[in-house]
Amino acid sequence: MHILISGGGIGGLTAALAFQKLGHRVTVLEQSPQLDEVGAGLQISPNGMRVFDALGVSARVAKDAFRPRAQELRLGRGGARILTIPLREASLARWGGEYLHVHRADLVEALRGALLDRQGDALKLARRVVSYTQDERSVTAHLDGGADLTGDLLVGADGIHSAIREQMIGPDSPRYTGHVAWRAVVPVSELGDDAPPESACVWVGARRHAVTYRLRRGSLANLVAVVECKERLIESWSATGARDQALKDFRKWSPVIRSIISRATVLNRWALYDRMPLGKWSDGRVVMLGDACHPMLPFLAQGAVMAIEDAYVLAGLVSAKGTLGEALSRYEDMRKPRTSRVQAGARSNADLFHKTNPISQLATYGPIWLAGQLLPSVAQGQYDWIYSHDVTDPAQFVS
Repeated sequence: MHILISGGGIGGLTAALAFQKLGHRVTVLEQSPQLDEVGAGLQISPNGMRVFDALGVSARVAKDAFRPRAQELRLGRGGARILTIPLREASLARWGGEYLHVHRADLVEALRGALLDRQGDALKLARRVVSYTQDERSVTAHLDGGADLTGDLLVGADGIHSAIREQMIGPDSPRYTGHVAWRAVVPVSELGDDAPPESACVWVGARRHAVTYRLRRGSLANLVAVVECKERLIESWSATGARDQALKDFRKWSPVIRSIISRATVLNRWALYDRMPLGKWSDGRVVMLGDACHPMLPFLAQGAVMAIEDAYVLAGLVSAKGTLGEALSRYEDMRKPRTSRVQAGARSNADLFHKTNPISQLATYGPIWLAGQLLPSVAQGQYDWIYSHDVTDPAQFVS
């Protein structure tokens, strides 16, 4: 088959690699003139790394990544440690895969390089898909500027502002969550004693929280800081904000957080919007994956990984026996329950991280601390349902 993929981000490139590995010809249509991701980090948990292992790209992905020592929960003011969950060796032993922190640009480059090594003409830049038409035998992607491209399947991996979704479902009305996110990346060498710990660390506090971790073999500090805010901002990763406002939002917080804010050359700031699960993800020969059909809040660090899982499952089902319609129906049946559960988990973490007073913090974080001290395996097991999930199991593609 000839697979058209709208979007050259993480989900689109993973889908291209998965389809290409199974013998299909792929064409990735990316609207940007070059693949330049916003300078920010991602957490790739074992469920995502298993996909990269199966596609033969894990070594490329891991080349410039950072392997965190642990997951941590700390108080934002003072930095007292509430919970520590070991990673590195523990991740391989318990969940069967590595846990990595990766710079977005590095991940996109690793996937792009692997794809072009395998099919040199697979990627078309400055090609924006604006709509589609189809019949029983083919689907045509209509590009900005008037050009058309016809194939057997069109995959909408075009993100939160998906043109594919808008045509398939209609204009959506996302719900403003009341949260605004700051994002910054700073060289660790500039932070001195205020460098973040070598962990995936969540810092919690009243009506706000922050996440720190390291990138590029530990040389960069990545910050995502979320604060409750009545102001409605645009939903854009490239929007920026004023340093004074960020410092005000995290006044009296740990020097680790404030030092990153103070030294960042760029502070991105954007509003977080939520969307309810869609009624359908496919229309004939057109199907969506990732943020196009299930965008989620970043409070479980699973948005990119869910797109990675989607891509592998979609390619496997389309390549299995049966009709295309049956494959796309099974894809929705398999992926909707999982992605909806992850979406709900991300929403619930907003409440967990933002306890507003010392009493509610003690009532919430005290038992978590105690569980970490007395029953560490139980604390670690809270993520089993996410990290142990294996979409590469061949049995799932058998009718």
